[in-house]
Amino acid sequence: MRRLFLLLAVLTLVGFGDNLVTDIHQPSNSQPRFIVHGLFSLGWMLILVTQAGLVRAGNIRLHRRIGTASVLAFAGVALSTVYLFWVVWKGWDPMPPHIRANRVLLPAAALMVWLGWANRRKPAVHKRLMLLATLLLMEPVIARTFDPLLVPFIDHWPEPRIEALYKPYLLTIWLGLFASLLVHDWRTLGRPHPVTAWTLLGFGAVWPVVLFS
Repeated sequence: MRRLFLLLAVLTLVGFGDNLVTDIHQPSNSQPRFIVHGLFSLGWMLILVTQAGLVRAGNIRLHRRIGTASVLAFAGVALSTVYLFWVVWKGWDPMPPHIRANRVLLPAAALMVWLGWANRRKPAVHKRLMLLATLLLMEPVIARTFDPLLVPFIDHWPEPRIEALYKPYLLTIWLGLFASLLVHDWRTLGRPHPVTAWTLLGFGAVWPVVLFS
């Protein structure tokens, strides 16, 4: 699981590398709402990687001390995301399906983080809740990795052909992250963990709602 946490952090850095390194003068970097949201999101990812490393190193005491910081970081992510929803989107109807999904998945992820904190004495449940809460909110990150990771290899293609690959790319990466946890469950437990199974069922149930509402 530590590798998966690390992969999520790397994807975040790749997806938002332009904000951090290559295009720091872009308009969003001068808007406090995006700066605050970005700092909380980056902090959440870095804390997750640190926490996974501490568990692997056997430093459970420090892991538990930092746990409060991780919950506070996620609270910042959630509240700043709610604010962005409120500022950018005026109502449900103008939202494309993936934004609607993000809006539904955000409170679900927040509930899972709270449950993860409440079950911090149950490692198998705790780490899955924290990881799956993060996976539910990965769409913006994965979307931002399309240009730096794939487009350079196909930039000679016609624009419509490149755009046609966007949704398959997003779904492949997103579902692949969930699948990697399922593989981990099968290898370690011989079956999907209940937290994993119920989260995947809930994730799947969201899409008919946002696509046809």
